[in-house]
Amino acid sequence: MSLFSKQIDKRIGAYQKELIATHYAEVENMYRQIRGWRHDYRNHIQTMKAYAATGDLPAICEYLEKLDTDLSTVDTVLKTGNKMADAIINSKISLANGKHILVKADANIPVALTISEIDLCVIIGNLFDNAIEASLALPEDKRMIRVYMDMKNTQLYMSFTNFTAGGKLKKNGGIFKTTKGEGHGFGLVRIDDIVKRYGGYLSRNSEEGAFTTEILLPQK
Repeated sequence: MSLFSKQIDKRIGAYQKELIATHYAEVENMYRQIRGWRHDYRNHIQTMKAYAATGDLPAICEYLEKLDTDLSTVDTVLKTGNKMADAIINSKISLANGKHILVKADANIPVALTISEIDLCVIIGNLFDNAIEASLALPEDKRMIRVYMDMKNTQLYMSFTNFTAGGKLKKNGGIFKTTKGEGHGFGLVRIDDIVKRYGGYLSRNSEEGAFTTEILLPQK
């Protein structure tokens, strides 16, 4: 292996470690919020008891509405059937919501996957990060990411679509250009390498105002 190849592998490895650390930090942040809400649970009950003692039904209803809104920001919004996928997807949805990006997700993984948790983390995390970064170029009311995951016979199918600013993205040497700057193209490289290693299929498609990545990964 050449010195250049070793340097590339080293940079990719470092990027992967940084990526995984970021994902786990996001998951920890989500559960920290949940623990904080549970800590306040007794106070919420006492407040509603006080309203009930005075027969103030409108105040109770208003308080419940506020609690419902607060809980929706920290509750697990998606359950796929796979714990690692749940952790990654929900942490990224929480991150996207914090940046005023609407995420419409439909994911179902009813079987045990043969893909490693690290590889799954790298693929989903990078797809989400790229979609979030592209969405930030749009006005808040135009930001949206669509996620779909399901089993297609014996293959895991993933589709990520995000709205984009301007027209179709341009390719450089058959690869779509990244706008994140030097060093950030490793995310795409990691996805390509993982899909190739599992003998899967990957398609990136840029249309007017939208960008879609589709992946098929054999699970036998």
